[in-house]
Amino acid sequence: QVQLVESGGGLVQPGGSLRLSCAASGSFFRINAMGWYRQAPGKQRELVAEITRGGWANYADSVKGRFTISRDNAKNTVYLQMNSLKPEDTAVYYCLVVIGGNYWGQGTQVTVSS
Repeated sequence: QVQLVESGGGLVQPGGSLRLSCAASGSFFRINAMGWYRQAPGKQRELVAEITRGGWANYADSVKGRFTISRDNAKNTVYLQMNSLKPEDTAVYYCLVVIGGNYWGQGTQVTVSS
């Protein structure tokens, strides 16, 4: 069984920053890929960023240059540093952890508004 705990969401003004964290725990040998997805009201869930165990990262075009994904393999944790936030970044953010199958976090709300 794998448990994921997300933290770091909240309300921020346009241009502000937030850092999301997602910590995995449970019975597993090692985590392969980790990533962040988001879902805005009325829209499909979309990839924000993903990172391999070796550190190769991939980003959605809409967040390139503003968001940075990173991971700490010793802590089984993935992070998403979000800078220069825009109202269109408002969504529920979900972490994804690949350990054989896919495991999703519970989601954390990010609201960008003045």
